[in-house]
Amino acid sequence: MSHPTRTLPSGDELPIVGVGTWNIDGDTLRDSVRAGLDAGYTHVDTAEGYKNEDVIGDVLADYDREELFLTSKVLPKNLDYESVIASCEASLERLGTDYLDLYLVHWPNPAISLRETMNAMATLHDRGLIRNVGVSNFSAYQLSCAHHVSDVPIAVNQIEFHPYLQRPDLVDYCRETDTVIEAAAPLARTEVFDDPVIQELAETYDKSPAQIVLKWAVEQDVVVLPKSSSPEHVRQNGALFDWELAAEDRERLDDRDRDQPVYDHPARDWTGDTYGISQ
Repeated sequence: MSHPTRTLPSGDELPIVGVGTWNIDGDTLRDSVRAGLDAGYTHVDTAEGYKNEDVIGDVLADYDREELFLTSKVLPKNLDYESVIASCEASLERLGTDYLDLYLVHWPNPAISLRETMNAMATLHDRGLIRNVGVSNFSAYQLSCAHHVSDVPIAVNQIEFHPYLQRPDLVDYCRETDTVIEAAAPLARTEVFDDPVIQELAETYDKSPAQIVLKWAVEQDVVVLPKSSSPEHVRQNGALFDWELAAEDRERLDDRDRDQPVYDHPARDWTGDTYGISQ
């Protein structure tokens, strides 16, 4: 059964569950992506910063590209005009495809003009190399600026979102501007699994803690990108659509918010490989 979708401003349909691929590689990644695609996923999310696009490209070669929704991202150190173009072309080559369904600015970079970055995105869009443009880890303030300076619609903001970090103001702003929300780390990198309410609901519904948390997100029209190194868990994580959470159980999960990120902390390490911003 194919997964439900969210419609992007372009009219393209974004499947509401995708295979996340952060921090896995090699045969583990091959098995994970293959398990997802064989179980009915049609949406795969990667990034140049994950350094695994070549492996994903090998797997995708065995499937019908037109049936898939493929996302990659450009690192913040590569957000000047020429580097955005070069990064995208390199990602396409590694992934073995002519186009990306969605290309995201992986993190904002205040040291490079957002207008310059979005102009490069518009060029890639005009050339047909990318079908939709988005951002990732943008605040409402940064996203509003991106909407203002971009010639193509900002279709998506991929953000850290899970029961411990629900970000109501950012979510509201995304909804007001027709920006689809994608949850990176929808399982809080497993930190929510031990939560007593989530454990209890998993038992009540006879589902895994991951399924409970993912179901809670997709029922809010949030696109989830769970990552697992276990093919069995990948299959489970997509099995969200023949059951429902009761309203009072959704509310119990809503009440778990503690404004606690697992990766999107207020400050950044500007010296690391992701940003590499010199003095």
